[in-house]
Amino acid sequence: MKHTGKMKNNGAKIVIAYRTLPGDPLSALVVGTNVLGDTYHDSLMTLLQTNEAQSANELADILSVRRFPDGSNMLEWFHVNGHLKKVPTNGVLVTPTPQSSVPLDELNVIIAEQKGVALEDLAITDGKNPNPKSEKASLVEAAAETHSPADMRKRADELFAEAQQLRKQADELDPPKSKVKKVTVKADATVS
Repeated sequence: MKHTGKMKNNGAKIVIAYRTLPGDPLSALVVGTNVLGDTYHDSLMTLLQTNEAQSANELADILSVRRFPDGSNMLEWFHVNGHLKKVPTNGVLVTPTPQSSVPLDELNVIIAEQKGVALEDLAITDGKNPNPKSEKASLVEAAAETHSPADMRKRADELFAEAQQLRKQADELDPPKSKVKKVTVKADATVS
C-alpha cells in the first residue's frame, strides 16, 4: 500500500506524510502508527486505503483536507500532538507490500528522475512545473476539473467556519489587546 513504511533502525510502522521537504530533500515527515489511539489509528488506516489517498502524490495533501471523527483536521492534529516526525529519508523503508521494501531515499531519486527534476525540486514543485506562477495556475485548473463551483463554495464555507472557530478559541486562550487607547486628562486646579 502506498505511503506506508517502517523505520530501518527499529522496524516501527509509519505512514509517510511527506517523502521530501522543501529545502531539505534528505528528510521526510512521518507518523508513527503504533503510538496512536485506536480511533485515530483506525481513521488513518481507513483513509489510507481510499482511492483518493492511494492516488495522492503526498499523503499530507489528503490529510490536510480530511477530519477525524471528533472533527479535528487530521494533518493539524498530527502536528499539534507531536506525531509528525522529521526523519532522514535513508532511515525509512517504504513497504508497498508486506513482502517488499525499498529505501525512501532511493525511491525519491527514482521519482525525481522519472519526473525530470532534481531531487531538491521534488518537494517544491512535485515535478510538475518549477515555475511557481504556472504551478499555481495548474493547481487552480486541477481544482476546477475535480470540483464544481458548488463544491468549491461549500469547501470555502467550511474553511471560513473553521477559521472563525479557531479565532474564537485563540481569543479565549489569549484575548486580543484592545485597540482603543485610554486617554487620561489631568484637571488643572486653577481656573481663570
